[in-house]
Amino acid sequence: MTQAIDKEQMIIDEFKKLSPEKQQEVLNFIEFLQFKEMQKQETLEDKEKEKQVSFLEAAKEYIGCVDGGTGDLATNKKHLEEYGR
Repeated sequence: MTQAIDKEQMIIDEFKKLSPEKQQEVLNFIEFLQFKEMQKQETLEDKEKEKQVSFLEAAKEYIGCVDGGTGDLATNKKHLEEYGR
């Protein structure tokens, strides 16, 4: 923690020694670095979104590969007798 404070104070001290024009350059550079960091973060988020797929997309190759099993219960009249009561 003290190292961060020391660095911060060093930066402030050195910044104060600069001419107003150079101070503006430093501020512009800081804004540039922040912009670059924001772009990097957005790129990482975009890559993460690209990796996400729905279950349907992930299971697409397995759809219809199982024969048998329970049929569609909606076609079973006995199953629907008590429905909605």
